[in-house]
Amino acid sequence: MSLVADIARPRALPRSWAGTLEVRLAEDDEDIAAAQALRYEVFYREMGAQASPTVHRLRRDIDPFDALCDHLLVIDHAAITPRVVGTYRLLRQDVAAAHGGFYSAGEYDLAPLIAAARPGRQLLELGRSCVAPEWRTSATIQLLWRGIAAYLADHGVGYLFGCASLPGADPALHRAALAYLHHHHLAPPPLRARALPQHHVAMDMIDPASIDARAVALALPPLLKAYLRVGASVGDGAFVDHAFNTVDVLVVMPVERITSRYAARFGAAND
Repeated sequence: MSLVADIARPRALPRSWAGTLEVRLAEDDEDIAAAQALRYEVFYREMGAQASPTVHRLRRDIDPFDALCDHLLVIDHAAITPRVVGTYRLLRQDVAAAHGGFYSAGEYDLAPLIAAARPGRQLLELGRSCVAPEWRTSATIQLLWRGIAAYLADHGVGYLFGCASLPGADPALHRAALAYLHHHHLAPPPLRARALPQHHVAMDMIDPASIDARAVALALPPLLKAYLRVGASVGDGAFVDHAFNTVDVLVVMPVERITSRYAARFGAAND
């Protein structure tokens, strides 16, 4: 069955380029397979995620949500055969509501976020973000965000949310980062999704007075730092994802809080 056949798809994004790099939505199963192959290389071969027999055999990161999501791609056209070098998975609230809910609902109680959404201000879940090692540059990241900005404009999104990961599955190794996020970037109560009780890991592991906030903030993973720079806050509690060898925190970004500086940067035609 085609992964792009059964869900109403948005209009194609405006073409946007940075040198040989193009950002666009996946248009067919071949595009999605290329994104899944990139995700396999990054999540399983590089980061040590545990592959199921099917994922191992296919050398692709796959799950049922791939058929529901739009897949944002950064494609490098420098070679004879274009190559997918960056990707994001996008799940709109209207699609999730019709097909069993959001991916993050397996980790967090999303009721506060769902209650905060309004007609014309729906939620958009971001996930499965990765970039090939040689392309981890500002140009690639800017293109991904430029694509997200165009997508937001098409779908009346009020809030972006999704899990951001810290590498390794031992929360104690990230106690300073988790405490910093809890004490400096905790979401306000109306937006504060909480890790499900059976998975909840308290983030306030150490006294905030003992945290070197500047040093901890600088050491955060680049994606998490990027989210915080555009006004993200985090949910209550971390989730240990043993399959992906990460400690996850839920981030939420009210679109209206993305500053004009970043909106201009993400929407610009050229860097």
